[in-house]
Amino acid sequence: MNRSDDTKESGYDLPVYGVAGDTFYYIHVPALFCICLSFCCVITAITLSFRRKSYRTFFSAWSKSERFIVYMAICDGGYNIFHSIDHLHIVIIKDHVRPKELCELYGFTLIEFIMAQNLMVNIVAVNAFLLMYFDKNLEFGSRDWRLLVWTFGLPFVAAAIAGIAGQLGPNGSFCFFDGVKGVTSQLLLTTVPVLIIIVMNMIMYALTWKRIRDKTKALSLNKQRGSSESSHQRAAKTMSMFVVAFVIQWWSLAFSGVWAYVDNDVPQVIHHFVTTFTNVGGVLNLIVYIIMTRRRTSGDTSSTDHGRGTGTVDSSEMGERSTDSDGNQCSYPAGN
Repeated sequence: MNRSDDTKESGYDLPVYGVAGDTFYYIHVPALFCICLSFCCVITAITLSFRRKSYRTFFSAWSKSERFIVYMAICDGGYNIFHSIDHLHIVIIKDHVRPKELCELYGFTLIEFIMAQNLMVNIVAVNAFLLMYFDKNLEFGSRDWRLLVWTFGLPFVAAAIAGIAGQLGPNGSFCFFDGVKGVTSQLLLTTVPVLIIIVMNMIMYALTWKRIRDKTKALSLNKQRGSSESSHQRAAKTMSMFVVAFVIQWWSLAFSGVWAYVDNDVPQVIHHFVTTFTNVGGVLNLIVYIIMTRRRTSGDTSSTDHGRGTGTVDSSEMGERSTDSDGNQCSYPAGN
């Protein structure tokens, strides 16, 4: 591990990236633009979600994918709010955020929402994999309490421990793990977990899509592709999109963390990648929502046309138990 700055005691001894080379605004202005764009997409995704379905039935009638959209939007929204204030603070004073406690608060919120997204998308990938290979749907408990405690509770504890241990502070571009004292903590709490989750998600993504492709080919050979695609296949396809969006958003953070551990002198271009890709999560989440909604609308239209052509009636219209887009068994009242 190369350290040319052993005399530095904290991230406050590091220069603010870009000030000396007149590239300061090239880091923070694009970051603020991406954050604002992402936050607008967050508001759009949440608004469209709750316009489409009632909040009163969020835990009873919404599919897992629909709830994931809202949870991911909450993560992106919280991340966008605190991170935009952080960047704006730095832009105004052209220096590290002070007092230290305020910088630690910004770092705390980033760890909370970044780790929450990591854990949630990993659960999505696992659920899609289990659906396709074991015909098993993960149970998240009443009102998703297991999912929410795992994805938001664990990061809260980790961030609190890092803060108490004095590992949070400026890293040269924004407040996160301290650029001098918190390098190892960043490696253990974000870099390594993100790398592991990316690898796990990509493996499960590849295996899931292989199984989907094999089943689709089998259906095509039987000339039943349009009417026989299982709900689990549709759910796995939808959930796999979250995995792709996750990789696009967080690959640069993992790469930057590895570089910082090997050599503390992280090139500015890598900071550009981090402040761009990590700040577009809301945009990616909205894209997933739009694709998911279009697929669902197209599927509903195809099912309706098929029913009319063959004289059959959708089971949900007869008060029978049906299956939602995530493979969950749902009960619908007759006449609805």
